[in-house]
This record gives sequence, structure tokens and C-alpha cells, in this order.
Amino acid sequence: MRIKISHETTFRYEPATRGVIQNLRLTPRSFDSQYVLRWRVSVDLDGALRHTEDSLGNVVQAFSHAKPVERFVVAAHGEVETLDAVGVVRGAVETLPTEMYLRSSEKAHANASLRDFAHTAITGATDPLDRLHKLMDAIHGEIAFDPAATPAASGAGEALALKKGAAADFAHVFIAAARLLGIPARFVSGYVVPDSGETATGMSAWAEATAPGLGWIAFDAARNMCADANYVRVAIGFDAASAAPFRASHMGAAVETVGTMVQITDTLAPSRGQSQRQS
Repeated sequence: MRIKISHETTFRYEPATRGVIQNLRLTPRSFDSQYVLRWRVSVDLDGALRHTEDSLGNVVQAFSHAKPVERFVVAAHGEVETLDAVGVVRGAVETLPTEMYLRSSEKAHANASLRDFAHTAITGATDPLDRLHKLMDAIHGEIAFDPAATPAASGAGEALALKKGAAADFAHVFIAAARLLGIPARFVSGYVVPDSGETATGMSAWAEATAPGLGWIAFDAARNMCADANYVRVAIGFDAASAAPFRASHMGAAVETVGTMVQITDTLAPSRGQSQRQS
């Protein structure tokens, strides 16, 4: 597939803030089943973007603006060619030992209820890969997917208790449960081509976990599938906080509001110009 993405985020401040600082994780990297044909991130404020890389291997653009501002727009535009690798992630930048992703994190922490759920979910599993698929199936059946929901503030335990959540909630529950079972797991932020007739509401999220002989595999419990050619992987983290597309701060007592517009199109699909997802 050849996926065209246009992602614009508008930040507004009332009253005007005295300055802003942002770290952006909006740039995908190429690996075996994902090739970035072109990509550009821009900000309509004075000052250059500084390109760096964080400790997890994510591309980061940083900028600061030390003058009053009422509104600015961060834009990410590009085109990515993808292949269906049945969820297997090979050739990606890896900066940390796999075992680091066993450690608990703030939003992917297993409480007593989640521990019971995880052990019940893998009943009858024959190997680690089977455990992961059973876990994904169980989470998908337990939690209702609401793409427009605000992710649970305290993470996996709250999301499981609410039985309803956004893609990030599904990822946090999956990651917390997998780590509890001794399987390294991590959070992924990125884009997913919408089904025909649907509209993209923003970036999505899923999880990656390791299986012997295969390495990292992408599991999307919200959609109950391993990531295929409809997915564009952007950033990884221990949970949503370290993979966040925006890490921002502003000076003063201004109230910040954020608006997002995302268009995701498979340019090779029969009906061009419409967001589609192939089966």
C-alpha cells in the first residue's frame, strides 16, 4: 500500500501564552515492511526545528518560541509505502535490550484485577505466541472500542474496570498483562487507514510484544488483529507518555485548547481521495 497522511494540530491559548516549548514525535522511520517515501514536519512559528533522537530510537523534532503566541499549527505531511508482514517488525531501530520492556510503567501497570484477567485469558495456550493471541482476543471481548474516547488517566487498571476505551487503553491493558506474564511489551503510536466510510479522528495506538523465533510483533487489541499494511508505525514507548506525539509546555496561566485534523488515504485504492481500509 501507499499511504498518504496529512496531520495538522492547532494549539490555541487564552490569554496569549508568553512562550512555548515542544518535543514532537511525529516522524516515522523505515524498516523492512515500512518505507518512508517522503515526510515533513513544520511549525508556523519563528524558529527552526532541531532534529534529535530519543533513548528509544524515536525521531524527535524540538522547538521553542519565547514570544507571546495565541495560536500555532504543527503539521506533518508525507507518504509511506507499507507491506503486510503479519505484524512482525523486522529491521527497526532498537536502542535498548528487549528485557527493558519487561519493566512496569505508570500507565501499563497490572493491578490485582488485571492479573486475574491476564491469567484467565491465556487458559489453554500452548506457547508464548498463542498466549499473546489469546490475550488480544480476551481484551477485545472485554473492552468496548471508542476511538473518540479520552484514554483512562491512570492507565491499564482503570481502562479494564471501565470496559470501554480508546486505542491507547487497549494497548496499555495488553502491555501490562504481557509484562505480567513475562513477555516484553511496548506501546506504539501511529496511523491506521480507516475502514471504508469511516473518518480518521487522529493518531492511533497499539502494542508490540516479543515471541520466540519471530521477535517483535504488533498486536492491536482494539481491532483484534496484528498490524498489517494499513498501519504506519511512528514512535514506541514504555507506555503512551514516552511515545507521545506532543510533549509540550507553555509559560503563563493561559488555557490551552488543541484541535486535530487528520486525513489518511491509500493512494493505490480504487476510490482515490477517500480514506479506505483493505480487508
